[in-house]
Amino acid sequence: MSWDRARLTLEVLAIDPSGIKGLWLRARAGAVRDRITQSLGIIPLPLVRLHPTIGDEALYGGLDLTATLSSGRTVQSAGLLDRPSALLLAMAERCPGGLSARLSHALDLPGHTLVALDEAADSDECLPNALVDRLGLFLDLSDVVWSDTEALEFDDEALAQARARLPKVTLSPAFAAALTRAAAELGISSLRAPLLAMAAARAIAALGGRQEVSDDDLKQAAELVYAHRALPESEQPPQDQPPEDPPPPGEDTAQDTPEEQTEDNQSIPDEMLVEAARAALPQDLLDRLAAGRMVRSAKGASGTGAERGGNRRGRPLPSRPGRLGSGGRLDLVATMRAAAPWQPLRRANADRPEAALLVRPSDIRMKRFVETSDRVLIFAVDASGSAAFARLSEAKGAIEILLAQAYARRDHVALLAFRGKGAELILPPTRSLVQTKRRLQGLPGGGGTPLAAGLQLAFATAKQSKARGMTPTIAILTDGRGNIALDGSADRAVAEEDALRLARIIRGHGLPAIIIDTANRPQPSLAELARTMDAPYLALPRADAHRISGVLGAALGD
Repeated sequence: MSWDRARLTLEVLAIDPSGIKGLWLRARAGAVRDRITQSLGIIPLPLVRLHPTIGDEALYGGLDLTATLSSGRTVQSAGLLDRPSALLLAMAERCPGGLSARLSHALDLPGHTLVALDEAADSDECLPNALVDRLGLFLDLSDVVWSDTEALEFDDEALAQARARLPKVTLSPAFAAALTRAAAELGISSLRAPLLAMAAARAIAALGGRQEVSDDDLKQAAELVYAHRALPESEQPPQDQPPEDPPPPGEDTAQDTPEEQTEDNQSIPDEMLVEAARAALPQDLLDRLAAGRMVRSAKGASGTGAERGGNRRGRPLPSRPGRLGSGGRLDLVATMRAAAPWQPLRRANADRPEAALLVRPSDIRMKRFVETSDRVLIFAVDASGSAAFARLSEAKGAIEILLAQAYARRDHVALLAFRGKGAELILPPTRSLVQTKRRLQGLPGGGGTPLAAGLQLAFATAKQSKARGMTPTIAILTDGRGNIALDGSADRAVAEEDALRLARIIRGHGLPAIIIDTANRPQPSLAELARTMDAPYLALPRADAHRISGVLGAALGD
């Protein structure tokens, strides 16, 4: 990324902060990012800093307890969203769903703009989709070094003139249509993207002193707004070209209609907008961002475990009404806040003017906490056939790679193998690397492929882990179709039906899973099993430990 692009991004945001909605800034904390954040003062709005754990009372305001108790009347405090502001969200990749919804609603209203500081250490971490959809601009400073940067200086007078000129800038309908078609061709499904690109084009034109958007303005807007939203070419839907209807007999086809002449006279083809957006960011970044979108939308693949019914206590949640003696913890401050507005009335009715605070059972507030859960990856490995030893060694290596990082993420790993006529739990859920290596030594292989038995044991292990408050994910590693039924008979048809039935059971219980096909050629039956299970299907012939662990990290939100 060129530093000039960073300068242009900040200028566009400063000219029309409400129309552009905000900036997604992906960078680790450091001197390079500081050069961008220190320049946010050019935005003509007060800068307000937010944190992912901020509560509703800080955002929307609430009861000022001190002023209420001292004055004897209800005093409300102002919230951070009460006036138009430039919101600076730190650690935005950790933004919970509730805060994302509140900020998205604030951005839908005129006035606010948001700068999301994405400090993700892993490429699969990403902003919530609601914020990604609304923030018009994107900057990635991950690969930018200090020597590539320079101090950013802006002409405040020129920016002020551009803001005054912005309402008079026009964008032709042909350019608006071109931006819309380019978004569709890039695989961008959101209707907000073309609107944000139009706002960026008008801001760029105003910055250049023009009252009409030009071709170059349009291309730069497409680069700024579309580059990070575009899907990789392999994920884009095919662009079907329906055959044109033949003209009626006797009609002169050489003469274009006025509408067609308008389209033909458009000076910038749609392909140029598409290529400009593609050239703005490297393809591997698009792939990483696409992986992040997949992780955010994957069922049960939140990466940090479920927020309810877990086995560990996490950050506090807003207090809720309750009663003493219910086993919960009293939130004294919240209780006092609930009781404060009623003190004058209660003192008068109780004939106790000397009472400092009169509390009723309806005022009691109890503390709540997010219940986070440890995640467990359940490997179900096909140990049958001549290639069993290679697959088992690869699975062992993948498990050891994951366990090396388990202490930081608090993940668990379990291993089961299916071969012969059944399945065996080799390693119960554990984070012990020493125990894992001991259990994996000397694991035998060979025989038939009881895939249904493997699925059955994986499902039972996942249910048991879930009952203990953990978040299970099933990874099935195999290279062929099951040929051993649940009753132990060598009946391929019955075995396949048993496997499909268990796949439907796993899907019905909402358990996330993934199927890794290690055959030399992809097996259609495994792809069908993955569709039945509503799980990703990945064909990895001759997979090794690093490829397996890497795929699981990208597909399961590791």
